Amino acid sequence: MRTKHMLSLLLMLFTLLAALPCRAEPGRLVTIPTRPEVTVSFYYLKRPAAAATLMLLTGGAGGIGMKDGIPTSNNFLVRSRDLFAAGGYNVALVGKPSDRSELDGSFRIGDEHVADLKKVLEYLKKDTGLPVWVVGTSMGTISTAALAGVAAPGELAGIVLTSSVTAQKRIGAVPWQDLAKIRVPVLVLHHQNDECRICRPDEVGQILAGLKNAPVKRQVMVSGGANPRGNPCEALHWHGYIGMEQQVVDLITAWIAKPQP
Repeated sequence: MRTKHMLSLLLMLFTLLAALPCRAEPGRLVTIPTRPEVTVSFYYLKRPAAAATLMLLTGGAGGIGMKDGIPTSNNFLVRSRDLFAAGGYNVALVGKPSDRSELDGSFRIGDEHVADLKKVLEYLKKDTGLPVWVVGTSMGTISTAALAGVAAPGELAGIVLTSSVTAQKRIGAVPWQDLAKIRVPVLVLHHQNDECRICRPDEVGQILAGLKNAPVKRQVMVSGGANPRGNPCEALHWHGYIGMEQQVVDLITAWIAKPQP
């Protein structure tokens, strides 16, 4: 009788544990070699039963603001990392390579940067076996488009471009890359009130026009948010979707789950 009672208690405990929601693992910094004597670090959040992995590429100089083991940058993608993870995705916030203090447009479209990103992409695919989507914001869209343009078939699941750099004077600006080389689904998302002079909403349509071979492509203009402040090209303005992070993350993850024009 005692054995039977113990088995009943164990079965009850197992049932209760199974009913608890799965939680994302605590984030950790992963550093991998990418080129001779060069490494790239990324902050990695893994979620049980994730649908895919999101490789996030920030804007500006390309950093994620690591401090005491935690990314502290105000960048939209850095601020929203836990929201992406809560949506059921693994998240990798990619930082700068060890041989660069700043990622300008020239470097972002160059062979070295693409080689770095491909090594991170390879690691993520091997680690989970899941498809990888690349999400870039602001200057990170230059990197995202450059990577997608040279990705081998099946290497990338698709890309998301947020607050894209559009100005022709900016080296690597997305509309002026060879977008016809991109053959994966593409979501182009922009805030209609973005006041950044190199990321103009009225120029975003040129990106879709250039995506001649993307199997699925969609442009979404969002509005809303609250309390924009500081430089209009920085993260706490409309350019960085301030005050509407959850809404934008939901839009992105819903489209990734079911890409459609």
